[in-house]
Amino acid sequence: MSRYQERVPDVSAVIAAMVRKGLIGKAEDIENDHIAFRTMGVPQLGVQSLEKIFLHYGYTKMDHYYFASKKLDAWWYAPPLPKYPRIFISELRVKDLSRQAQDIITSYTDEVKADPVNLLDLDDSKAVDTFLHSGLWRTPTLADFQALAAESEYAAWVIYNRYYLNHFTVSVHNLPAGYNTIAEFNQFLEQNGFILNDAGGKIKTSPDGNLLQSATVAGMIPASFAGGDTIKIAGSYVEFAERKVLPPFAGLPAAEIRREHRREGFEAGNADKIFESTYSTQTKKSS
Repeated sequence: MSRYQERVPDVSAVIAAMVRKGLIGKAEDIENDHIAFRTMGVPQLGVQSLEKIFLHYGYTKMDHYYFASKKLDAWWYAPPLPKYPRIFISELRVKDLSRQAQDIITSYTDEVKADPVNLLDLDDSKAVDTFLHSGLWRTPTLADFQALAAESEYAAWVIYNRYYLNHFTVSVHNLPAGYNTIAEFNQFLEQNGFILNDAGGKIKTSPDGNLLQSATVAGMIPASFAGGDTIKIAGSYVEFAERKVLPPFAGLPAAEIRREHRREGFEAGNADKIFESTYSTQTKKSS
């Protein structure tokens, strides 16, 4: 989280705005709904590799989601204790892309000869942290990045950023009244100058109405490519989630409401639009 915060200015800015308004006293007061990672679906990498880290730490693999238009699979993982964030890991269905895109991707990922997580001491948290911030393959060329972006902006993001943390998520439902719904919190964000992803609307709502999400648009960060080219590309972003109390628990006093009383899991329709926080249709608003 510390490295993610250094690289995503919106994180510190959102936290600072919340502290100024008295919504939290310090960053550690934020309830982190979930963190998300993006991966390449090739045999030695992808979800089957990265999930080993979280399964080792006691997470439980839950529901599968399929995103046909983006050619992605994803799963979420429930934490061993409620104080920890959920994990959401997606992977690109590389074999569903054009032959040209597949060849570009595998020219990089083939540098990874075996599943790198198998070589980690998973009880060494510093080694795991270093791994999550390490380049698994060489820095891509600008030409390869742009060729991938033309077909899959997700593919381009991963080929440059590798396993870098894609986003973390502020739970808003336990914030003070007036700021504890997505609608109210979005208003607070926009009043503080944050640009929201409006793909599918600024509020992404599950069909049951019990999971509401929004996200900032990823900031554009300078990226240096092989050969010396430098352009600005989408970095990471911050997400916000409101999980409503489920009907059987509607009568509970506010002080007694726990995580297990609220809407659990994820929603493919919501996540599909959240992915676009790094897509050019959204980032052009922040550049």
